[in-house]
Amino acid sequence: MSEPPQLPAVHEAYLPREHALHRPRHGKRQLTALVSALLFFVTPTLLWVVGVRPSEIENHKLAGFPSLGEGFGFFTNLPHWATDQLSFRAGAINAANGISEGVFGEAAPLDQGSASNNGPIPAPPLQQPGAPNTGPTLPSTPGSSQAGYRKVVQGADGWLYYGYDSEAKCTPAQDIDTTMKRIDELRAAVEASGRKFVFVVTPDKTTMVPQFLPASYPGKECSQAASPNDWYKITTEGHSLDLRPQLAAEAARVGHPIYAPNDTHWRDEGGLVLTRALADTIKPGTTNSWLSAPDGQYDAVADLPLLLGQTGVKTNTRYNLRPDGVTDRAGEFIGSIDQPVHRSAPPIVGTIDQPTLVYGDSFSLASSRYLEAAFTNLTYLAYSTDKTPQSQAVDQFVNSHVVVLQAVERNVAGGLVPFTDEGFIAAVKSALAQHPIR
Repeated sequence: MSEPPQLPAVHEAYLPREHALHRPRHGKRQLTALVSALLFFVTPTLLWVVGVRPSEIENHKLAGFPSLGEGFGFFTNLPHWATDQLSFRAGAINAANGISEGVFGEAAPLDQGSASNNGPIPAPPLQQPGAPNTGPTLPSTPGSSQAGYRKVVQGADGWLYYGYDSEAKCTPAQDIDTTMKRIDELRAAVEASGRKFVFVVTPDKTTMVPQFLPASYPGKECSQAASPNDWYKITTEGHSLDLRPQLAAEAARVGHPIYAPNDTHWRDEGGLVLTRALADTIKPGTTNSWLSAPDGQYDAVADLPLLLGQTGVKTNTRYNLRPDGVTDRAGEFIGSIDQPVHRSAPPIVGTIDQPTLVYGDSFSLASSRYLEAAFTNLTYLAYSTDKTPQSQAVDQFVNSHVVVLQAVERNVAGGLVPFTDEGFIAAVKSALAQHPIR
């Protein structure tokens, strides 16, 4: 038997070019690639040593240095760490925008392509050292995940809109009829136990301030076609409080839109509208004694620029709220409701004193300063949180005499409302049946 063929005793690069196994070394190219890779991964560390720190310019925490215990994941996660740690990244994004606007007359399309399921996360207010917290840190909402849609729609006069406002109506995860049917089941379970149930849908910015939207944008036609039917179902079958007329009236009164140009949430005036509507629905005439007036301004970080890799500031007017016409009961904005947050105060004229659960989202947080003024026994909890187990969420229903279910229009239209899960509704129904209020 003949011996198997042996590999050449020399490196393949030194074989004659005619040899079948000859492979060139590409020495210069390899050296350039190695030097570039070394600079990419070492530069963040060197900058950190001399005191240069990267900032969170987008809607996620900066990636940490990967652990060797991750095995091969160490190598796959290393580029994410290096990219996030580039301290000049924000400047590069601004430069790209400047070039795009100067050459093409429009901002760079930094918000295209697939995104995570995290939408805008409004940051805390800008504070001076030692100053009290004056505004909310809001939890995430869904983000664009469909090809062709935009995370941010850029409108006229610098106005920005959340792209999911339109996408939700065009590609709902659950049809509006199913969503309303499930909410009616949840309502029936709460009311059958002797408790009061209030459902309120907070309108999208695209619904309340459409005049600055561009003439054309992804999802315009299908979202505008779906919106009237969605609102009809929401207000008739879902029996939601319709805040749109009151929000429009308040905007006319103050002389400016209730929603900020660079943020997807409403200003403080919207929080007051929600609080008044809830109080008068739960106990008609509650707000007859109320007095409220401007109480200074505060700056907060706007959420929509974050989705473009930029930063922006919105200025809000803060208000006091005197339920009895004398005592200012306006509180501080809450930072998070991923877990139950309870607030209590002595009852006075013009307040709702029944134990109340606000099962809501970021609009509840943006209104928390004023909700605390109107409700003396109040619990907040986010319906989208993964930090509170279902059993604990159900307990909050049991502990309340009034359940306020608040959800933003885009989540309801898109079917991204976990409280319509059949298992959750069954758990609430069973728990409340065992603990009725008579």
